[in-house]
Amino acid sequence: MRVSDARASEIQASGQEQATDKVSALVELLRNRSYAEIRQRMYDSAPGSPWWTACRAELDLRNGQQFGEASLAMSRTSDKMRASVQHFEQLADTLQQATKEVADLLRGTQAAARRLEIAVYVTIGITLVQFFNLLFELSRRR
Repeated sequence: MRVSDARASEIQASGQEQATDKVSALVELLRNRSYAEIRQRMYDSAPGSPWWTACRAELDLRNGQQFGEASLAMSRTSDKMRASVQHFEQLADTLQQATKEVADLLRGTQAAARRLEIAVYVTIGITLVQFFNLLFELSRRR
């Protein structure tokens, strides 16, 4: 009984090796096929068959490659976004500084305008006093 069990497992192992070799050969055959063609062949084959297994393996391989490429692209995009955010932060700081400087200049201009306004009022007052003084002197001489 043991000899037949050993022989059966040997035959089964040999069959698995042949199936594995067949699946590997089919995967190589599918390398140059389109994604749609591989999917159609997979759907046309029974689950667990060598063709189905080969199609599944090729699709898994391609999906893994696409996932890796997408991850790399996402990483690059993330790096670019991080650099853009840093640049925008620098621009925001520069804008804030420039805004503070303009606000300070406007405060200074406002203070100067107040001083100028007072100076104009004083000048008008002195002019009126001088004018009335002139009128008084002229009226006194007559």
